[in-house]
Parts: sequence; structure tokens; C-alpha cells
Amino acid sequence: MTGMLPLAATLDALDTPALLLDPVKLDRNVARLATRLAALGVPLRPHVKTAKSIPVIARALVGQPGGVTVSTLKEAEECFRAGLTDILYAVGIAPQKLKRVASLRARGADVTVIVDSIAAAQAVRAQGEIPALIEIDSDGHRAGVHPDSALLLDIGRILGSRLRGVMTHAGESYHSLTDDAKRQMAEQERAAAVRAAEHLREAGLPCATVSVGSTPTAMFAEDLRGVTEVRAGVHMFMDLVMAGLGVCAVDDIAISVLATVIGHQPEKGWIITDAGWMALSRDRGTSAQPLDQGYGLVCDRGGRPIQGLFVQGANQEHGMIASRESNLLQHAYPLGTLLRILPNHACATAAQYAGYDVLGDEERVIARWPRFGGW
Repeated sequence: MTGMLPLAATLDALDTPALLLDPVKLDRNVARLATRLAALGVPLRPHVKTAKSIPVIARALVGQPGGVTVSTLKEAEECFRAGLTDILYAVGIAPQKLKRVASLRARGADVTVIVDSIAAAQAVRAQGEIPALIEIDSDGHRAGVHPDSALLLDIGRILGSRLRGVMTHAGESYHSLTDDAKRQMAEQERAAAVRAAEHLREAGLPCATVSVGSTPTAMFAEDLRGVTEVRAGVHMFMDLVMAGLGVCAVDDIAISVLATVIGHQPEKGWIITDAGWMALSRDRGTSAQPLDQGYGLVCDRGGRPIQGLFVQGANQEHGMIASRESNLLQHAYPLGTLLRILPNHACATAAQYAGYDVLGDEERVIARWPRFGGW
């Protein structure tokens, strides 16, 4: 594929830290969610903020209509360059970005924006024929309009023919520790979006799209009546936060950071690697879960978790591995040993890298898939 990065033959040939991707796990994760949503009769509009890579996005779109969700206009531009035209920009629109959206649309991209205020709706209307969804607050997590608020109809009337529907994101699902809690949050998300859509239609306003989604709710929804599409992104790779919520198993995590042992601190019980927070990210998303994974879970070079080992601390370029159970056997991990670290948050960790080193059999690197960054 055009733009592929240079290829290394084995893990030993890689400069570390390096971002590894297991395509078998990726495909398995994608298929798992696709099967669930197919049974519920709703398509997936995958969120590309996790992948930021056309080869990964292509795999995530297998069996789906082809629409994508983005969190940056750079993602929208890269997707359009790759031939993807149906794009939802799922971050509240800043007025100064509307010209960039209009430029994409003028070149043939069907970009939809989201709004949750009178001011944003007025800005969209003033720019021209840019379609918009109204963001609904389904859980008090972040942004959006309450589904029963008069503001919903006010925004809808300003948008007029530009109104395509509603969308919501149940971000509070990331705090749902039990399966029942995730099912309840999925239903809460669905009900809020559907109720908002009904209010708009009753007022004579168009509402063709009812868009919901987060990975936990997508994986645990039991009823999606009234919903026209689901959005999810982390499901492609999964991570320790998802594993801690019971959304996936640790073995489902498709990306890891390859690190090299660069030192030891026996009196502190540490193994030190060259993967600090610049390689792993500073995300401590598991810190509020029953099992705090520090900055990441430690595996051997084959990707098998090592009992009790985790990245307890991190500086910019140093990761400090410790054991939950006893003092480390320092001699078991001599200088130069390769280890793999599973990430807390796949999006944040992957964002540190220019591309994925894609794994084949016997620890061989069979491809390098580039990533894009920026806004």
C-alpha cells in the first residue's frame, strides 16, 4: 500500500519503543461487534480516532455501509483522501472550522457536524448547506442537549433542512463495572436519543439519523429499536480499561508497546525499560477500577502476561516495572530483554507513534501501517 513504512523482519530488528499490532486479534474484535450489531439490525459507523490508520479502518469497515466517525478534521481529510466520503465529525463544531468542512464538502465529502447550542446552530446555518446532528446528553458525562429540553426544538428550527438527526455518546459507560450496569447504560443511551428524535418529528422537523455509541454500550446493548447507527472505536484494539470493565479479555487486546530492559534497581524491586510515558501515554484509566494497572500490564516478548508484573511508574523515557506479589527476579530480565506492555487506553498510547508494526507468525513483523495525527 502507498505510504507503507519500512519493514523490519523480526522483533529484534525494531527500534524500541515500538507499537505492535496483532491483526488476528484486530479482526476478531471487529467481527465480534459486527456480529452483535447484525443481530440487533443496526449498522456500525466505526470511530477512527482509535486507529488513525487507513489499513486498520478498512478492516473495521468490513461488512458495514462505509460511513465513519471522526474526532478531528485531519481524520476527515485523510479518510476522504482514501476514498471514504460519508463522514460524521463527532465533536462540537467550532465556527472557525466550518470553512474547512465546507471545503471538504465542495470536493465531494458528505461531512456532517454536530451542535448543541443556539450559537453553533446559527453558525452552521450561516455557512451554507452543511448538515448537522444535534448532540444529546444521555448521561451527564460531557456535552449535549437534554432530550426533553425546549432547547432541542429551538436548535432544530434554526437548522431547518440542515437537520439530519440526533446523536449521543454514553461516556459514563466507562464507569459501569458490572454487566447489568453496562446494559442499563446502553438502554439509557438508546432511550434518550430515540426520545429526542420523537420530539423533533412531532414538531415537524426532520430526524432521519439516530446515532448512539460507545464501546461498552455497543457491546452490551440488548435493544436498539429506533436507532439507525452505532458508533464505537476502541473495540478494534481493546485495552486494559475495557478489560477492567469486563468488555473484553486481556487476550483480546490487539496492540502493545515493545520495550527493552535498560536497567535494574534491585533495592526498589524495579526493572527499568525504555518505554516511559512518552511511549505508553500518561493515561491512568484503570486507577479508578478494582485493579489498577499502573501505566500498563507487562508481557513477555510473545505477548503472554507475566504474572504480577505491571508498569508501576513512568518518567518521560523510563518505565519502572514492579511486581504485585514479591520482589522481582532481576536475573530473569537481563539488560536488552524485550518485553511488551499492554496499554490502559488504546487511543492515547497509539497516538504516540507514527505507525503500527504488524505481527505475523513467530514474532515476525509482516507490515508497517502508517498512522496520521494532528487536528
